[in-house]
Amino acid sequence: MSKATRTDTRQSAPHGADSHDLIRVLGARENNLKDVSIEIPKRRLTVFTGVSGSGKSSLVFNTIAAESQRLINETYSSFVQGFMPTLARPEVDVLEGLTTAIIVDQQRMGADPRSTVGTATDANAMLRILFSRLGKPHIGPPSAYAFNVPSVSASGAITVERGAKTAVKASFNRTGGMCPRCEGRGTVSDIDLTQLYDESKSLNEGAITIPGYGSDGWNMRLYKESGFVDPDKPIRKYTKRELHDFLHHEPTRMKIAGINMTYEGLIPRIQKSMLSKDKEAMQAHIRAFVDRAVTFAPCPECEGTRLSEGARSSKIKRISIADACAMQISDLAAWVRELEEPSVAPLLSALQQTLDSFVEIGLGYLALDRPAGTLSGGEAQRVKMIRHLGSSLTDVTYVFDEPTAGLHPHDIQRMNDLLLRLRDKGNTVLVVEHKPETIVIADHVVDLGPGAGTGGGSVCFEGTVEELRKGGTVTGRHFDDRTHVKESTRERTGTLEIRGASANNLRDVDVDIPLGVLVVVTGVAGSGKSSLVHGSVPADEGVVSVDQAPIRGSRRSNPATYTGLLDPIRKAFAKANDVKPALFSANSEGACPTCNGAGVIYTDLAMMAGVATTCEDCEGKRFDASVLEYHLGGRDISEVLAMSVDEAAEFFGDGEAHTPAAQRILTRLADVGLGYLTLGQPLTTLSGGERQRLKLATHMAEKGGVYVLDEPTTGLHLADVEQLLGLLDRLVDSGKSVIVVEHHQAVMAHADWIIDLGPGAGHDGGRLVFEGTPADLVAARSTLTGEHLAAYVGA
Repeated sequence: MSKATRTDTRQSAPHGADSHDLIRVLGARENNLKDVSIEIPKRRLTVFTGVSGSGKSSLVFNTIAAESQRLINETYSSFVQGFMPTLARPEVDVLEGLTTAIIVDQQRMGADPRSTVGTATDANAMLRILFSRLGKPHIGPPSAYAFNVPSVSASGAITVERGAKTAVKASFNRTGGMCPRCEGRGTVSDIDLTQLYDESKSLNEGAITIPGYGSDGWNMRLYKESGFVDPDKPIRKYTKRELHDFLHHEPTRMKIAGINMTYEGLIPRIQKSMLSKDKEAMQAHIRAFVDRAVTFAPCPECEGTRLSEGARSSKIKRISIADACAMQISDLAAWVRELEEPSVAPLLSALQQTLDSFVEIGLGYLALDRPAGTLSGGEAQRVKMIRHLGSSLTDVTYVFDEPTAGLHPHDIQRMNDLLLRLRDKGNTVLVVEHKPETIVIADHVVDLGPGAGTGGGSVCFEGTVEELRKGGTVTGRHFDDRTHVKESTRERTGTLEIRGASANNLRDVDVDIPLGVLVVVTGVAGSGKSSLVHGSVPADEGVVSVDQAPIRGSRRSNPATYTGLLDPIRKAFAKANDVKPALFSANSEGACPTCNGAGVIYTDLAMMAGVATTCEDCEGKRFDASVLEYHLGGRDISEVLAMSVDEAAEFFGDGEAHTPAAQRILTRLADVGLGYLTLGQPLTTLSGGERQRLKLATHMAEKGGVYVLDEPTTGLHLADVEQLLGLLDRLVDSGKSVIVVEHHQAVMAHADWIIDLGPGAGHDGGRLVFEGTPADLVAARSTLTGEHLAAYVGA
C-alpha cells in the first residue's frame, strides 16, 4: 500500500525539467515587427498566418529559427565557424526555450547539373552500395557506380625506409562511374556557328552578329586589326588556318591602336564573356542571343545517363543502376520490394523506407535522375522533408514555409498527415501558411498584421482555429470565404493549337487553348501541367512567361534597381539639383566611400566567423554624406529608397516630385499586391511569391499578347487573392490572353476555361481529363479537381 502511495506522490509532483514547455519571445523588432512578445507551445503544431508582408517570416525564420541556428553554430570551434554562414543576432530582447531548429524552406536546390533527386537524398548512395554488392558483373566498389566520381589511374615512385631508403614503384587506380565524354552532366553543349556570324559577309561588312560586336566597337576592331584574318574576305572563303585563328586561337597579347589587348578566338571569347555567366542576370537581348546560340543535347556516349559504360553494364535482374534511377520512384519502390537477399537485408529495408517516403509525400512520380535544379519550390521542400521523416531526432523545432505550395487540394491532406506525424514524435512544428485546409489542423494559431509592411508587424490574434473563426481579424473574416463559379464566361478571340505534346510524361496531348480569356491549367502535382504550358506554348516575342525562379542579384539589388524604377528617380533628383544622375546610385559615384555603398562593413576574422557591422559613416544609408544634401520634394535619396511602394506612389504622384515614369512603375507594383515592399529592400529577402509578382510587374510593361503565370497565388493571403483576380481580369479585359498554372480553387472558379490534366501523377498522368468551363467541371465531377472544386463552391 505504502509503495502505491509513493508512486502516486511521484506522479503528482511534476519534474522541473518538464516545465519548459513554451518558446518565449519578448520584444522582437526584426524587419517590420513592432516589439512582438509571444509564447508558443512546444511539441504542438503552430500555424502563423496573416497578409503578405505582415511579418510572419520575420518572426518565424529571421527571429526564432535564426537565433536557434546561431546558438548552435557558436558551439563549434572557431575554425569550423569560419566555414559557416555568418548569422547576426536577431533584434529581440529575450528568446527562451529554444530547441534545435531545422528549416525546411522552398529555396530551390542547387542548379549543379550533377545534383539530382537521388544525390540530394540518400537514395542514390544506397543504390550504389546495393549494385556494388549484387551487380553482375562486379565492376568495383560503390564509387564505380557514381557519376560524380571520375576513373583515375596514376603511377609513380614512393620512398620507403627499410634500414636504407629505397624507391618503390607504386600505381594508383580509382574506379568511378562518370561518363568521360560529358563528365557526369548527361548533356553536351554545342554552339550554333550560324548564330555567331554570317559567313557570306566579311568582317568589314559586319559579319559578326553577336550583341556588342558592332562595326565601330573595340570587339570588332580587335578581329579586324589583329592580322590573323583578312577583314575584307567573306568568312566562307577563309582557309582552314584562318578559320581556326578566327574561332579557336589561344589568347595572345598584342597592341591594337596603341592599346594593349588580348586576342583570342571568337568561341572561347564569348564562352568567357557570356556563356559562363548567369542567364538571369543578363540583359534581355543578350539572354535571347544565348538561348539561340547554345544548344544542349543528350550525351551520345552515355545516352544522357551520366554513367560510364562499365557502370551501365552491371545489372541486378536485368536492371542497371541507370535504369533504376530513370524509373519512376513508385515503380522503383516496387522493384526493390521484390529483391530478397539476406546479405543486404538492412540496406534494402532502409532503401525501401526512403522510396516509400517519396510515394507517401506525393513525389512518387519523380525519378532519382531528375536534376535537382528543375524541381519547383514546393517539390524541393518536400524532397527536403524526406530526410526528416525517418529521422530519430525528437524535441526538434521544424520550421516550414508554406508546405502546401504547388499541391493540389487532393494532396494537401497527405501533407497535413506528415506534419502531424512530425508533431506526434514529440517535435515542435512551426508552419507559415495561408491555406485554410492546413490552418485547420493547427493546435495553435498566431495571426500577424493587421496590414503589410509598416502597417503590419503586430500579433492580432493567438488561440485555436475555432477562436480564429470568431475573431475579427482579416484572416478570421476570410477563413470560410467560398467563391462562386462564374455564371457567364468571356468569349474566346482565337485559339492556340497544341498537337501531340509529349514532353516529359505527356501522352501525345492535343488541346486547343482559347485566347483572349482567363485559362487555368490544373491537375495533381506531377500530372504534366508545367510540361504542357512551358514545353508547348511557343516562347515567341508575344509570350511573357513569369515563374517563381529566384531573381539573381546580390544584396545590393532591390525592387528599385530590378524594375528600372531607380533610373527615373535618379534623373529627377539630378534635374532638381543640376548634378549628375550617377551621384544618386549607391553602386556608382554616390556610394559611401567607407562601405562602398553596401551599408555594412564585413570584417574577416580569419579562423573565426566574419562579422557584418552597420557602416558608421553612412549609418547604413549607403550614400556619401554630400549626396544626402541634395533633395527632391524635401526628401533625400536614402529617404526615398526607405519608402514603401504605396508611399512612393503618393510622393511621385504630384507636387514638386511629380515623375510620371516612376509613377507608372509604382502603379504596376501596387497592382500586383506589392504596395508594402520597400524600394530599397534587398531582393535576397523576398519570398518566392513576392519574386514572381515583382517579375510580373516588370513584364507588364512589355508588349506581350499571352501571359503565362506559374501559381501566382503562392504566398498570397486569402484576402490578397481577390486583388490578384482583379489584376488578371484587368489583363484579360485589356486584350491579353492569360494562362495560369494553378491549384487554388478561387482562381479555378474565376476562370473562363479550365484544362485539367491527370488523372494521376507521373506515368499515371499526362492525359487531358477535362476541358471546359468551371461550371461544367463542377457539374460533371468527373475528375479529382472537379470533386474538390464542387466541395469548395458548395455545389
